[in-house]
Amino acid sequence: MTSPSLRPPVLLWACLDIPPAPWLTVFAREMPELEIRVWPDIGDPADITYAFVWKVPPGVLAGLPNLQAVFSLGAGVDRILGADVMPAHLPLVRMVDPGLKEGMGEFVLMQALHYHRAMPAYAAQQARREWRDLEVPLARRRTVGVMGLGQLGRHCAEILARIGFPVRGWARSPHDLPGIATFHGADGLSAFLSGCEILVCLLPLTPDSRGILNAETFARMPHGSHLINVGRGGHLVDADLLAALDSGQIAGATLDVFQVEPLPPEHPFWSHPRIVVTPHVSAPTYPDTAAPTVIDGIRRHRAGQPLLNLVDRAIGY
Repeated sequence: MTSPSLRPPVLLWACLDIPPAPWLTVFAREMPELEIRVWPDIGDPADITYAFVWKVPPGVLAGLPNLQAVFSLGAGVDRILGADVMPAHLPLVRMVDPGLKEGMGEFVLMQALHYHRAMPAYAAQQARREWRDLEVPLARRRTVGVMGLGQLGRHCAEILARIGFPVRGWARSPHDLPGIATFHGADGLSAFLSGCEILVCLLPLTPDSRGILNAETFARMPHGSHLINVGRGGHLVDADLLAALDSGQIAGATLDVFQVEPLPPEHPFWSHPRIVVTPHVSAPTYPDTAAPTVIDGIRRHRAGQPLLNLVDRAIGY
């Protein structure tokens, strides 16, 4: 009998709402021996050795008896870790992709500068046909805080620092980042928030971080601060943000992620004058840069090497 590691690998594509064609082109070019089956046309479930997933339906992975590892199309894995989706014995690899990092860095920098350079106020003036210059400090006078210092958070913090912003970061555990003031744990959160005139959330969604963008958090920030949430919708308490905007404690917010996606048409975020809504597009996963990372993981696994970027189920990322 042929050893499983010597048989050509078979990958299940189970990425709902993502067109497979561009990805299949890159997979075929980079690893011609890889057979790909697109869910729900999976053929014999026993043939499948790897899975590439996003919004995968419950029970799909559990029905693959020879599945050896699962790769996530996205950096966040909270939707995959549920017991009805992800079998407990299988390794799960989160997406760490240079293209995804670059895209997130661009988006966060764009929105931070949008608020720093008073663009919402200038847009309001344009609507009134009002010609008036506004006092805007240099970047070195405006502090930006980044919650979450993983691959994406660290990258965004470094980009913001290079522009000249004083940057501070907060995470669950200690980090040492050159030129960036770092805080950690519950004990460090108040001190971190007290200086955040623009707050960027890039935390993973865990039981500890769910609802962390709430009234207490907003109250600890300087009056008139801004929020950029590109983490998960579950981080934000929607009603608390609306109240903070109405009081002026938060001057404006950019929201790319939501409790329910797509955002329901009746949700007040759509029409709020100080909220920018984008449809979970801050950091697309690009096939040309992301598919090769999956291929590298498959090759490492088949060669008996440890998988990189494994999810720690105990902490949720």
